[in-house]
Order: sequence, then structure tokens, then C-alpha cells
Amino acid sequence: MNKILSFQNVSLIKGDRRILKNISWTIKEKENWAILGLNGAGKTTMLKMIHGDVWPSQGSLEVLGGVFGHTNIPDLKKRIGWVSTALQDWLHPGDLVEEIVLSGKFASIGLYEHYSEQEMQEAKERITKLGGAELIGKPYRILSQGERQLVLIARALMANPELMILDEPCNGLDLFARERLLGKIKEIAEEPNSPSLLMVSHYTEELLPCFDNIMFLKDGSIYKKGKREELLNKETLTKFYETPIEIIKDDKKRILVYPR
Repeated sequence: MNKILSFQNVSLIKGDRRILKNISWTIKEKENWAILGLNGAGKTTMLKMIHGDVWPSQGSLEVLGGVFGHTNIPDLKKRIGWVSTALQDWLHPGDLVEEIVLSGKFASIGLYEHYSEQEMQEAKERITKLGGAELIGKPYRILSQGERQLVLIARALMANPELMILDEPCNGLDLFARERLLGKIKEIAEEPNSPSLLMVSHYTEELLPCFDNIMFLKDGSIYKKGKREELLNKETLTKFYETPIEIIKDDKKRILVYPR
């Protein structure tokens, strides 16, 4: 089975701070992973590194067959779908929804490449398939937070990515918008040609059962990694959070954690 990515003793050092410490981790093709950690654990930094926005200070990083230092990062980014609320700050708020979706094919902020009517139609079909047909023709700035996240998911899917990164995709959503968005992620995971999914979250209840591999990240280091059923339990989570907790499991195999 092909590797989607591989960290080998990767560290990131800024000044006298080690933000990531000796990370060794592999994602294989068709595996879905979730990274769980508190604020400051290094989760988003790790995602930026995978996306080519940050480079390791030490160690070796390989993503989609390309070893950093010997691969073309702009070409690599076209093979990775990126969903993050941080991306919303970079987008042009006056661009139409379908223009933003299409820009995902070129991994660009805004449309600068020549595109065909067929490609624009494909962008409209992408957002329509996710349930956002009524958003076509609207400028991005007037959308709700939930609608914006839907557009980012459609944008991420435009290049038929091999890896799709979901950086706290439910951030800023109300309860109902969150569940709708998680439902869309579940649908993507169930498609026959789904990309490998990598999701970061603070909250265990957002980690759908399709994320059957979990990494706990703590203070820039891997605390534990392995199968979902081995890690999402009261004993392991209590040690990870270093505080007494209670957990609730629902009938959809999702787990809610709260302090005791």
C-alpha cells in the first residue's frame, strides 16, 4: 500500500523553542486520521508542514511521494485539498462562490489561470453535490460561516485530491451547522474514490467513526497514536488531559468528553 505521508524524526525549531519534537508518523493510502490536542499542541503547525507552508528544521518529510527539499511544492499543493477557517482570511470576499470553488483546481487564491466553461460547470456541480446549489452566483462575503465552510470543502475537492486536510472545520459553527458539515464529511469518506482524510480538532465528538486512526498530540510531541477503539476511552483520555473526565458514547459511535 502506498504512503500518503511519512514523518521521520521531524522537528521544527524557532529560536530557542522546539514547536514539534521528533515526530515519526506514517499515513497509508485509504487511511483516515484525526489529530486531537489542546491549544498550543502543534496541530495546525503540523498541517502547515504537510501542506508545504512550513519546512522541518530536522528530520525527513515525504508527502505524496515527494521528499521535501527534492519536490515541487506548488505542484504538491494541487494534490492536497485544504479546508481551514484560516483560509477565509486570504480569500477575496467579493469573488463568487463558483469562482472560489474553481480556484481549488489551481491551488490559488483567486482565479488567475485560464479556465474553460466546462471547468466552471464542474465547479458548480461540486458545490451542488454538497447541497449548496443556492449559493451559486453569490459573493463569498454574504455567506454564513457554515456556508463558507461548505464552499471550502467544494474548493478542496476540485482537484480530486489524494489527501484532504480538515483543520478544525467546525470552528465557529453552531450545533446544527456543525452536524450538517460533519454529515458532508461522512459522505465524502464513504465515496469509493475518497481521498485520505486528515482532520484536526479539539473535540472528540467531532471525530466521526470514519476516522479510525487517531493521534494525540501534546506539547509538540506525539503522546499516543493508534486505532480509534484503543485510544478513545476514559482511562487513556484521562491520562492525556491530566484531569478527571467523563465520557458519553452515542449510538453513532461518537464520544463526548467533558471535565468531571
